[in-house]
Amino acid sequence: MSDDAVFLQEAIKRRWAQADGPKVKRYVDKFWDRSRRERRITAVVQGNHGNYTVSIEAQAGGLSSTCSCYIGKSGGCHHCAALGMTYLTKPDSFTVIEPVEKTAVTGLDSLKAYLNSVTLDELAKEMRAKGITQKGFCEAVGMSTQHFSAVKSSELRNRRFHELGATKLAVMWAMEHLGD
Repeated sequence: MSDDAVFLQEAIKRRWAQADGPKVKRYVDKFWDRSRRERRITAVVQGNHGNYTVSIEAQAGGLSSTCSCYIGKSGGCHHCAALGMTYLTKPDSFTVIEPVEKTAVTGLDSLKAYLNSVTLDELAKEMRAKGITQKGFCEAVGMSTQHFSAVKSSELRNRRFHELGATKLAVMWAMEHLGD
């Protein structure tokens, strides 16, 4: 098991050592689209009012978690605890997303892997470093800067706009063809 995985498990144990209430138990091991990227896990679960995207991230100062349910914005819901318990009992059921270098993209499968391994926020920072401003990019592609920011921050909270992949591709194209 990697250092990141162990660090994440220890943080979850500290936070939810006693997470065994009936609401939590109801959701343990009921998640799909389970993934781990470094010290962050994400999955989806069917709740009372639809599907909820849940994430937990271990950081140096502790643990942060969030859920798309109506009480989970700050991670204090039973879905977050259930995801933590699911990870503690079945860590191998989470697909590990490894970083992929852009130079490794040679086809559609490797493109998908690359887009899954990089965030729009990371790409936007790289774009800025190449001299392309977010405002300039948005004006060129006909997207409002507010919408671009919403797509970017949404991904970081594990909520995804449908155009996320297309936006990442547009940023990649702009960097390759228009950057310094």
